[in-house]
Amino acid sequence: MIKKSRLLGNKTRVTFCLPGDVPAGRVSVVGSFNGWEPGTHELMQRRDGTRTVSVPLSPGHYEFRYLASDGVWLDDEHGSELRI
Repeated sequence: MIKKSRLLGNKTRVTFCLPGDVPAGRVSVVGSFNGWEPGTHELMQRRDGTRTVSVPLSPGHYEFRYLASDGVWLDDEHGSELRI
């Protein structure tokens, strides 16, 4: 699940969210906004049982996927592209 909220200026905060238990282990969101670099935006466990990470993005078109620590790639339920 992805949530978007406007920040001051032209940036938008994009929050990436996954269930807390699937997949097990660490998960990062990687994409064209961070050079597809694992670990740069790692999802953190929240009290409500989900894992999230928020990334401020400028207007544009971005591709992304989730990468689990065991090398498993996952797609978001709403696709793998963002338009800000």
